[in-house]
Amino acid sequence: MHIVLPGALPDPEVAGELAPHLTQHAPTLAWWFLYATAQLTSSPVAETWCTPLEHWLLQARGFQPAQGEHVSAGLGPLRARTSGDESVWLAELVHMAPSRDGAALLPADRLDITEEQSAALLGSARELAAESGIELDPDSTTTWRVRSPALAGIGCASPALVASSAVNDWWPQDAAARPWRRLVNTLQMAWFEHPVNLQRAQAGLAPINSLWLYGGARASQLTRPLPADSVIEPALLDAATRQDWGGWIQALDQLEETCFAPSARTAPILVLTGRDRFITLTVPAHWWMRLKPRDWRRWWCNR
Repeated sequence: MHIVLPGALPDPEVAGELAPHLTQHAPTLAWWFLYATAQLTSSPVAETWCTPLEHWLLQARGFQPAQGEHVSAGLGPLRARTSGDESVWLAELVHMAPSRDGAALLPADRLDITEEQSAALLGSARELAAESGIELDPDSTTTWRVRSPALAGIGCASPALVASSAVNDWWPQDAAARPWRRLVNTLQMAWFEHPVNLQRAQAGLAPINSLWLYGGARASQLTRPLPADSVIEPALLDAATRQDWGGWIQALDQLEETCFAPSARTAPILVLTGRDRFITLTVPAHWWMRLKPRDWRRWWCNR
């Protein structure tokens, strides 16, 4: 069993202070830590252009970036419902708002987008996209397939990463991205008073006022399936992102009750993600391999 815990790996500056709380609030997890072997994978976002969780997912799928691609390119075929073996580009419906750093992005999973809203916005976007030589087709309620020869070579970060930082840090500046930037600017103006967004405003919802492009790799670059027994438990992620360590400890209590304790007799593979790394822990299945406890605080505190 693979248990993936986004946000479970705090930065070294606070990890030492949280260690006693982890032992108290998640004793099953601490027991697994005691006997597991740890493998650290560096995941600097400046190189991967995606979150450490996304990096692990792509690594688990055997993704191999082509020359000049960032790891984030694999998110296109990873998430597309159908792909064939062409380059897979996706555009996620998002909200952009001014911020101290220029602009902030709210990803689709925080916008409560309906199929009807997505279809209406797509209908208004297709003609404008065609003028830029870009083809748009639905892929899911929150993402559209994007096809254009002009996209080749563009580097794009994942929406989840952009949402946790600033749009200006990741806005594609390549010359090849000019048609896409022009389309996005046009759509932002066209959608300002779109009926969908007027209705969302009446309902107190943030407008869907932009698209975020990502992907670019091919399905054949994903060389194996995700382990069938993988379970992603995201309860820690929001508190870790906000550095709300009180809320993080409360989430540990919840996970101990709903996930860790019920699986106490198993020997799982644990994946803990942090801000710029993830650690894979392998718990031994046999009792004789558990006779020698390990000092898990060494890797926990990054010493």
